[in-house]
Amino acid sequence: MDQITISLIISVYKNIKDLKVILDNLHYQTHLPDEIIISEDGNSSEMKLFIENYSIDIPLVHLSQEDKGWQKNKALNNAIIKAKYEYLIFIDGDCVLHTKFIQNHLLLSNPQHILAGKRVKLGPTYSEKLSNIKLPEFQKKIIPEARKLLKDNATFYEEAIYIPLNPLTKIIIQKLGISSIKGCNFSCYKTAILAINGFDEDYIKPAIGEDHDLVWRFEGLGYKIVSIKHFAVQYHLYHKENWSSQEENLILLKQKQKAKTFICLNGIKKTHS
Repeated sequence: MDQITISLIISVYKNIKDLKVILDNLHYQTHLPDEIIISEDGNSSEMKLFIENYSIDIPLVHLSQEDKGWQKNKALNNAIIKAKYEYLIFIDGDCVLHTKFIQNHLLLSNPQHILAGKRVKLGPTYSEKLSNIKLPEFQKKIIPEARKLLKDNATFYEEAIYIPLNPLTKIIIQKLGISSIKGCNFSCYKTAILAINGFDEDYIKPAIGEDHDLVWRFEGLGYKIVSIKHFAVQYHLYHKENWSSQEENLILLKQKQKAKTFICLNGIKKTHS
């Protein structure tokens, strides 16, 4: 069987500092992607200049669009269209990847499965440490320095614990299951995301449209959401978060679920009137 080819899609918006940390640490991956797509929800000249001048031994594609408010789903649909390879891994531009992140997504890939992982949210001190030390060294500190991480206001600390992938751990973790998708850590075959017509561009506010909306649409077409927690660990770098009310998104979600539009109308293909 031929090796599965991978497009790593990184969603970004102006945050060059964190993107650099992600890219700088990619060479530690035990399995490298065949291409990296920087999916920018905007058109920052600084981002463009950074990517043009960044040196990496992996094809690097930069996609941008007019900055007209939150349009991450539109940017992601453009990335899906442009992706050259058969397997897509989606991450955000503020999440550094455990050294076996890509390898384990690949090992657990299945045409009928959508792999869903989580992330630990680091506090400011450990985010800065990760920016300044080698990733393998940082990973060794996670368990011994648990108290320090928690004192630094890390959240979802349990998601930082890497568990080696083997037949037994696979059974245990996938038996525990997972009910959601995080837009910063999931993967699937390109054929699967095309089957639901990609991300629904009717959502113009963060969250739900980039994660919860995917779950019921994938499941509606017979795909299974499969846990890759602890096998595909991410370190979310600290930054202040702008919370956005989800009321509008939730109303929209319920309307779409009631209509059973598993294949969204305003996605990669525009089929609505």
